[in-house]
Amino acid sequence: MLLLHKRIKLFLLDHWIKMAIGSAVVLLIGAAIYGLSTLESFYRHMTLATLPLQILIVAVNAMIFVYMYMTVFRGGFAKLDKGLVKGEMIAVSFNDVIGIDEAKQESWEVVELIKDRRKLQQIGGKVIKGILMMGPPGCGKTYLAKAIATESGIPFISMSASEFTEIFVGVGASRMRKLFKKARRLAEAHGGCIVFIDELDAIGKKRGYSYLGQGQETNATQNQLLVEMDGLKQKEENVIVIGATNAPEETLDEAMLRPGRFDRKVYIDKPNLEGREKLFKFYLSKVKHDQSLDIGRLARRAVYKTPADIMNIVKESALIATRNKKDRVALKEISEAMDRVDWGIKHRGFMTQKEKEMTAYHEAGHGVILYMLHPADDVFKISIISRKGYLGVVMKHPKEELHNRNKEAFLADIKTSLAGYVAEKIKYGTTTNGVSSDFRNVMFIAHTMVWRLGMGQSGLVGDYSIYGNNPNSDAPSASQLSEITKEKLNAETQSIMQACLKEVEELLKKEWDIVEKLVKELLDKEELEFDEIEAIFEQFRKNEPTVSSDDNK
Repeated sequence: MLLLHKRIKLFLLDHWIKMAIGSAVVLLIGAAIYGLSTLESFYRHMTLATLPLQILIVAVNAMIFVYMYMTVFRGGFAKLDKGLVKGEMIAVSFNDVIGIDEAKQESWEVVELIKDRRKLQQIGGKVIKGILMMGPPGCGKTYLAKAIATESGIPFISMSASEFTEIFVGVGASRMRKLFKKARRLAEAHGGCIVFIDELDAIGKKRGYSYLGQGQETNATQNQLLVEMDGLKQKEENVIVIGATNAPEETLDEAMLRPGRFDRKVYIDKPNLEGREKLFKFYLSKVKHDQSLDIGRLARRAVYKTPADIMNIVKESALIATRNKKDRVALKEISEAMDRVDWGIKHRGFMTQKEKEMTAYHEAGHGVILYMLHPADDVFKISIISRKGYLGVVMKHPKEELHNRNKEAFLADIKTSLAGYVAEKIKYGTTTNGVSSDFRNVMFIAHTMVWRLGMGQSGLVGDYSIYGNNPNSDAPSASQLSEITKEKLNAETQSIMQACLKEVEELLKKEWDIVEKLVKELLDKEELEFDEIEAIFEQFRKNEPTVSSDDNK
């Protein structure tokens, strides 16, 4: 009863305004009906006849009021609601920006120039007017812009490029003018101002022109930004524009990238091993954790992870530790957090025993080939617990941080993907639809090797994928590629897959004892960590018969 009373009370608190307005409307309608009923027939008919006109007049008056309110009192549809944020209020120092040391160095030079302009002016130079930060999402572009504002000690205005995009043509350009007007005033009052525009590609992509007027609003907004950044003013103001984007540089308009606008490009990439170690130390220092944690091992497992990914992993591990009623984060919680971030939550208990067994053979096949043949990747977990729509998964990570992939690594990727299909076929003489995603991956890699990278045996060299079907593209047309060449390329693609399939089948049959052992362990434990997998392979290495010198005679 008490709970019901609280719910009613909360409902009244949340909706009392709507209820009051509704009640008032009902009372007014009731009063109007009562008033009409008391009038004489002539006056009642006359009132009802003029009622539509009165409603129309009220609607027109309301529209005029809204228009006057928006244009006179609120600055119109182009009103800019962004106020200044003082640098010291942001409180993000350069020491807080971790894992992107090279980008920090380039940005620090800008801070020094803002603080001491005389050094540059003595030799006739000018302060940089625009900085373009480019890189994958989650690498710290916005954080670095805040650090520049904090260290410079000047006002900071932050906006998203999407805030300039409206359905009405001219609104975005008007907002851009107001933004720079406000920035120039702040620069005059405080000695400088930073304007940060996030997701710049929303208004910065290459301009297109259409007779139907499509894209005119974005073009107008971009044109206004270019004019404002040109600095064609009576006097020089110290306004610095920082843009951030995840889009490739070639998608941005060339006019934005020319000198005099975005003078400096800062490329912010994912952190290296040293950077990831610093990030783990920083974020783990904010939670209670096991002091015996090997930070270097965590950093090696987090190859290609962004600072945002690492922060999310630590936060997720703290939640998992709390859920497991532990008072600190240990390796188990961080490992589970990494799995959850990459592969989603676990779903148990909906597979039959037969499906579970088939999944175990499928994943064991993947694991054996990955462990024994792959030159660049290593297996660190095999699981038959459903995640992200997959009945099982083999989790891998690079042995070292590589930025190029050679032919041997591509072939190993194909063999690893085919191994699940082969293991099912060897054990059951049939296969399941669980191989569909593996086949898609295999065909994509083989096609890329032959059609794009010249890794086939037919002697054809070049990127044949540029032969497209788009008539508006400058690329060669698909009709220019002969049928003979297509047949050679497709035959070479199939040849690579068949050769890999044969090698995988031979190796799995030879090492079938390891597959059976992995399956048995998976059915017992559902998941095998790297140390457990390593122990199984080490056990079979020790059991292999050694060849004596007499046998070689």
